[in-house]
Parts: sequence; C-alpha cells; structure tokens
Amino acid sequence: MSRIGKAPIEVPAGVTLDVSKSNVVTVKGPKGQLVQQFDQDLDISVADGTIEVNRPTDQKRHRSLHGLTRALMSNMVVGVSEGFTKTLELVGVGYRCANTGNLLELTLGYSHPIYFYVPDDVKVTSKMEKGSPPTIVLESIDKQLIGQVAAKIRAFRKIEPYKGKGVRFKGEVIRRKAGKTAAK
Repeated sequence: MSRIGKAPIEVPAGVTLDVSKSNVVTVKGPKGQLVQQFDQDLDISVADGTIEVNRPTDQKRHRSLHGLTRALMSNMVVGVSEGFTKTLELVGVGYRCANTGNLLELTLGYSHPIYFYVPDDVKVTSKMEKGSPPTIVLESIDKQLIGQVAAKIRAFRKIEPYKGKGVRFKGEVIRRKAGKTAAK
C-alpha cells in the first residue's frame, strides 16, 4: 500500500469539496476555487472532514496513480486555504526587476531587457532594496502553475557555478566550482 496514498487528507474549516461521478473534484475555499479531473478507477470518498483515496487493484498503473492523486488533492486543499509562495532572487551586478501588474521586466545582463507576462492566476511583486538582491515574489493557489512560472523565470538566466550569478530560489544552495589557477 502506498504510504502517501493511504494517508487521509484533513479538510480545514471554510473549505468545501465536491466529487462528481466522473471523479471531477472541485475544491472551494477562502482564497479561490480549483477544479481537476482524476482517474475514474480510483475511489475518492469524503466523510467527516477527511478525504480518502482508495485503489481498486494492485496493478502498477493503479499503484502509481494512488499516491499521485492523493498528493494533488492535498495540494488543492492547501492552495485554496493557505496558498503557495515562491521567492526568486536575482544575483549579479546590474540585475534588476520591475513589474507593472502582471508584466515582469527583467534586466539580466543581456543586451536587452526581458519582458515576461505572468498568468492572471499568479500574483507577482518585485522588490529592489538596498543591500539585498532584487527579489520576485510569486503567489498563487495552484502549486503546479506557480512552480511552472518560477521555473520559466529561472530559465532566463540559470545560476552559473563559478561566480554564482543568475536567478535562484530564495535559500537555494549553489554548488560552486573553483576557477582556473593562475600560472606563474
């Protein structure tokens, strides 16, 4: 049995859950609403403020979907009740960021600025404070969407291992390499 799949999901107060016949799950909470369809073979049951996911057989397909479905539903419940936040830091001389609504302008050492439109479901804010690197804060109720947006922003200038310059997640540890040694 999947350790993740068999763990029940606690539904916090203020969150309502609706499961249709075709396993379309709708989760509503104070932050918003998320809808997702899951595999019809799995049995999703809601009782006494908890959600349980059960699989019909021990086939490899059912075993792989069991834990995945439970994790996705847990992320939906956490998203509509608390939300998710990702923080990115721009490390490098002259690296800047600014946003106008959902349009993010990045200056990352290229000959031109990069304009990136963040989806409407994600709230973006940028901070430029003296003494700390420029930061981009992303907030959303959809964990998958916020992760995808953060990965796209990070891909504009990945961290290089020699000087550590680039776009990184806050708190990310970068493996540094030693440069060339000077010959005498």
